[in-house]
Amino acid sequence: MENSNKIKLSFLSLSENECFARSVIAFLALQLNPSVAQISDIKTAVSEAVTNAIVHGYPDSVGEITIEAELKDGKIHINICDFGVGIENLNEALEPFYTTKPDEERSGMGFTIMKSFMEDVKVESEKGRGTKVYMAKTIKSDAV
Repeated sequence: MENSNKIKLSFLSLSENECFARSVIAFLALQLNPSVAQISDIKTAVSEAVTNAIVHGYPDSVGEITIEAELKDGKIHINICDFGVGIENLNEALEPFYTTKPDEERSGMGFTIMKSFMEDVKVESEKGRGTKVYMAKTIKSDAV
């Protein structure tokens, strides 16, 4: 039997909601019986994407972040969207160590971390309209 399920979640861009978002996605992923390392990878990637939306999507305001996640064919698909300021130069933002907030001890490694922990990462952004991060990871269960 194929495990298939999906969720939609919407929350305010408050830093305390980052933990909530990564926990919800982790609990959804548990339905595919992932390893502890796989859950950790997914939580880290979601944490980075949500933190980016909070810090960079809404730098001077509180806005909405949405997550849609789906389990399908042994893979978790995650879309994290904000409707904030958008990314002015996406190619530059995707480069390791690029940050627009060096005075706040930002490392500029968020997208790099997402790419290292997930199989597939795509980012779309439009200045003044927001950013969408798509991530996917196949769950290879160690269960027999």
